[in-house]
Amino acid sequence: MDTKSNDSLSAVFAALGNPTRRAILARLAKGEATVYELSQPFGLTQPTISRHLKVLEHAGLIEGMRDAQRRPRRLRLKAIKDAADWIEPFRELWARRLNNLDRHLAKPPKEK
Repeated sequence: MDTKSNDSLSAVFAALGNPTRRAILARLAKGEATVYELSQPFGLTQPTISRHLKVLEHAGLIEGMRDAQRRPRRLRLKAIKDAADWIEPFRELWARRLNNLDRHLAKPPKEK
C-alpha cells in the first residue's frame, strides 16, 4: 500500500473515531441531508456540525452538492469500501480462529 493510500486510510479511521461523525454517516446512509437537517438530532450548532462535516469530507467519506439554494451532503462509498477492504483480512483471521475454537470445544473430552 502506498503512502497516499495510508494517509487516506488514516483520515478515514480518524474520522470514524468520533461517535458524532459515525452518527452523521448513519444518517446519510438513509439519504442526503443538509447541515441543518444533520444538526437537529444532536442539538449542536450548525458551525459545530460543519466542522464534523469538513473532517468527513477531508476523509472522502461524504461529499457536498449544490441543489439550488440547498447544499446537501451525501455518502461517498469508495472511502468506506477502502476501509472495509483493509479490515476484511483481520475479520477473516478471527472468523477462522473462532471456528477452530468452536471445533475444539465441540470435541468430547478425552478420558484419562
